[in-house]
Amino acid sequence: MTYDIKLADRLRAYLAEIPDLEVEEKKMFNVLNFMVNGKTCVCVSGENLMCRFDPKMQEEIAEKNGYETMLMKGKEYKGYCYINPEGIQTKMDFEYFVNLCLDFNKTAKASKKSNLKRM
Repeated sequence: MTYDIKLADRLRAYLAEIPDLEVEEKKMFNVLNFMVNGKTCVCVSGENLMCRFDPKMQEEIAEKNGYETMLMKGKEYKGYCYINPEGIQTKMDFEYFVNLCLDFNKTAKASKKSNLKRM
């Protein structure tokens, strides 16, 4: 898996400054997933942030600098996007997108746990 270590460190440092967050990092699906309070919140995918946000904000977020549509099986995946390095160069822009993810995380549903037993 290749992801931007500097971006991961930047995200790690920002999240560490926020009190009362339970953050867990998981390497999965070729991304470094930052789970907050047991739910996928924001990921580092290559040199991009992969954001999870309120799908109702899709059109508004799509207008932001650095936005890239997230596609799954050729279809737009609502409530998720990539933000390329151009969109997170400044501290203000970086914090905007991370806070967007954190805000949605408060109301987002956690993924269902798999019934498969681990060996």
